Amino acid sequence: MKRQISAAIGLVCLLFAAACSSESNNSYGTYVNPVLAGDYPDPSIVRDGEDYYMTHSSFDYNPGLVVWHSRDLVNWEPISYALQEYLGSVWAPDISMRDGKFYIYFTVHGRGNFVVYADSPYGPWSEPHDLHVGQIDPCIAVAEDGTKWLFLSGGQRIRLTEDGLDTVSGTLEKVYAGWPIPEDWITEGLALEGPKVRKIGPWWYFIAAEGGTAGPPTSHMVAIARSKSVDGPWEDSPYNPLVHTYSRDDRWWSRGHGSLIDTPDGRWYIVYHAYENGYYNLGRQTLLEPVELGEDGWFHSLGKNIVEGELPAPLPLQSYDRKSRLGEFRIGLDWKYYKDFDASRASVQNGTLTLKATGQSPADAAPLMFVAGDHAYEFEVEIERDPTASAGLVLYYNSSYYVGEGIGPRGTMRFRRDKGGVRQRMQDVTHIWLRLRNDRQVVSAYYSFDGKEWHKDDWGIEVSGYNHNVFHEFQSLLPGLVAIGEGEVKFSNFKYRTLDSE
Repeated sequence: MKRQISAAIGLVCLLFAAACSSESNNSYGTYVNPVLAGDYPDPSIVRDGEDYYMTHSSFDYNPGLVVWHSRDLVNWEPISYALQEYLGSVWAPDISMRDGKFYIYFTVHGRGNFVVYADSPYGPWSEPHDLHVGQIDPCIAVAEDGTKWLFLSGGQRIRLTEDGLDTVSGTLEKVYAGWPIPEDWITEGLALEGPKVRKIGPWWYFIAAEGGTAGPPTSHMVAIARSKSVDGPWEDSPYNPLVHTYSRDDRWWSRGHGSLIDTPDGRWYIVYHAYENGYYNLGRQTLLEPVELGEDGWFHSLGKNIVEGELPAPLPLQSYDRKSRLGEFRIGLDWKYYKDFDASRASVQNGTLTLKATGQSPADAAPLMFVAGDHAYEFEVEIERDPTASAGLVLYYNSSYYVGEGIGPRGTMRFRRDKGGVRQRMQDVTHIWLRLRNDRQVVSAYYSFDGKEWHKDDWGIEVSGYNHNVFHEFQSLLPGLVAIGEGEVKFSNFKYRTLDSE
């Protein structure tokens, strides 16, 4: 047994050294994780030549299923969104390409599984097609004979029609039981989910999420099995799990739900999600890690925690600064609503967002939000509101839990949970600047009458508990804008700044 362990450690060390000494890798510079900071869970990725496309679970945020593009696997730009209306909570998509079209299979919680398609990842995307099958986390696999199969949670599958837009009548069949998790590991349970089934060389690989996606720090993982046929039987890798959090002291918790991706010259990486230790309310962030396909036909990790350090870039690095474009109010790419997506509510002209007011509080006003992904930041905006409308800035988890600062017909308001309390600290003004600061999960608010001289309001709140382990729903704490009541609110001169978080 000691010899086997020693040999395994030696193999991993050699693989890691080979990967890090690669001339092609070192010549491209380095990167650090996450590659997408903030709430980008359940990543699914596909390569088309030198171009990569990725999408994530959108849950209750809308428009949904944002598609991202990259040529270096590190820097990502949003290019389209596949869902134009709110269907429900959208889970675990699978993006693929075949016959000149792009497809995204996905789950709507409580409603089943659906698919959309497009001639280009830039859209437009089709209306959703109901696949008429339950379970979660769909993934398509096309066998050598051309038959199409939909793999789902629980190690199950069902055959698809020739066009891949519906299931053939029949029942689900269980084809894989999952890798047996050691009894002394602390997880949420087996939770066999997130299948990614693909053929690489002579083998079919079944990449599975196990252990539960949240819960304890050591819950999630990526396990791999292989077979000579898409029909199985599936043999578990002796090196499982490929990705896992082994200690609560690690930086990245609940690492799992992975998708394998290759470079044009044949190197392999895995993208997956993880929570950040101490910053659970940022949501599950997208990480990229090199792996090695060994001569034995198995994928190998290059080190349990190499994801925490600086890594050689996979490809020549390109730059893209999404946050510098937040002031353009690109709804569906950078900005998104909570549940109620009504395109007619918003219009953007010359950097000014006009938003129709609705609801009675942030709980039912469908705030417009973006992903920050930083430990410490502040954002501010100039507000002009109709006398019948209230407006403000929020950090929003869901309709029951949020914090923020607003201004309305009766004066300033402090938003907290599902209540908007009037404070009347100033006269009724319809033109004001507001700023919200989140400094390592301690939130404070500021206001100004001219955009130059700022005044701190007299409240603050600690928000680390606003996360899925406490409130469920798989959401994160997102910064955003809210317009409440009747009439319209104009938001302009939007600014976002990252603060020194250490």
